[in-house]
Amino acid sequence: MTVTGKRRKGRELAMQMLFQADMGRQTPEEVRKSFWQARDEVEPETRGFAEDLFRVATAKAGEIDAAIEKHSDNWKLTRMPAVDRNVLRMAVAEMMGFRGTPAPIVINEALEIAKRYSSPESINFLNGVLDAISKDVG
Repeated sequence: MTVTGKRRKGRELAMQMLFQADMGRQTPEEVRKSFWQARDEVEPETRGFAEDLFRVATAKAGEIDAAIEKHSDNWKLTRMPAVDRNVLRMAVAEMMGFRGTPAPIVINEALEIAKRYSSPESINFLNGVLDAISKDVG
């Protein structure tokens, strides 16, 4: 797997962990521990990146959610589809915690993941919110 492929897989896994934590049945630490039990095949580099993204997203959850709500005109986080909400959280966490990755790459990667897990109608919305947030974080 290429470095790009490992990073995308790490982003996807981080989004899945965020989704699982968003369901409210486990604390973020419980999610992090249980998430990897059925995923022995994940390469250490991919797992490390996913865990780093997840840690940033959970540590800065309030700041990330505030940025999302600020730039998602008339949309409350609780009304957004859970997948969209957690794709946004994952991407904003990367923008805030991994400043070396250019925002257009973060946005593109988030949209590619959304194409796999979300509805086609969500892509433009996610793109607009992430673009606006990138200008604030930038």
